[in-house]
Amino acid sequence: MKIAFFETKPEEKEFFSKHLKSEELYFFDGTINEELHKEEDYEAVSVFVHSRIDDGILSLLPRLRYIQTRSSGFEHLLCDALYKRGILASNVAGYAGPAVAEFAFSLLLNATRQTYKAIDRAKEGIFEYRDLKGMELFGKRLGILGLGTIGSQMARIGKGMGMKLSAWSRTKRPIVDELGIEFHTELEKVLVSSDVVMIALPLTPATRGVLNSENIKSLKAGAIIVNVARAEIMERELYSDLENTMCLDVISDLKNVVRHNVLYTPHMAYYTKEALERIMTISLQNMEAFIEGRELPNCLKAACRRDYAAHSDHEEKDKR
Repeated sequence: MKIAFFETKPEEKEFFSKHLKSEELYFFDGTINEELHKEEDYEAVSVFVHSRIDDGILSLLPRLRYIQTRSSGFEHLLCDALYKRGILASNVAGYAGPAVAEFAFSLLLNATRQTYKAIDRAKEGIFEYRDLKGMELFGKRLGILGLGTIGSQMARIGKGMGMKLSAWSRTKRPIVDELGIEFHTELEKVLVSSDVVMIALPLTPATRGVLNSENIKSLKAGAIIVNVARAEIMERELYSDLENTMCLDVISDLKNVVRHNVLYTPHMAYYTKEALERIMTISLQNMEAFIEGRELPNCLKAACRRDYAAHSDHEEKDKR
């Protein structure tokens, strides 16, 4: 079977070459958009977050039957196009729980204790700190939006630091009772009571702009927002208009949002040795399941079906 891997690092090439010896493998450093210029007969394709899968790309892959993204987010895959063509798709859900949750707290601690400023000063031989008064997290309320793998890990860390916990999620999971989380089905109830709001939601049609100019009015004064998910989960205007401190590790063109109360990192929360190993392992399991004709462990069929239905509904309304 011809399988193409895009956005690959040397260790990924070594890993997949070792475990998929019986397949015909092709490796590319760039995105699929940069590397694919003519029709190819790949039956399976593996990409990362910077490859945009749309109708133009799919038209160059007439034999494609399976595409995987080596990430948990999958908004870079045009799901309705995949569903329409009957192409299977999968992601690597659950790989980044500890990495992203720990990184969220590293950003939060930098914001509450201004550690990054103190370090920069110390490097210059300046040891003045009386203008860097911090805030303790112990006893404060942490509101988590989304209780998947990452959100659940955030709750565990927050609990360990002595924080009170609230959450808003589509599904009430066992961790709610396990940690004594105050669970809400109304987002505003979390916003109004939380000293810190952490976003751990996937980007889907339902979560795009879920934090917006209307419900943000419920946000507790002085609350800190930590978004280590995707930029589009918050309405764009909030990044420039909101006066609250924000800690961001998101994919977007928000690099131009430079304010004193915004900490911004280049979407690196997932980037740990352990998480990268889990990405490769889960991606391999997904690929082997497809090759062997087994059920995909992380199949996006339901998500693609929802996206296709939503897209078709919009098209129908446009015709009217």
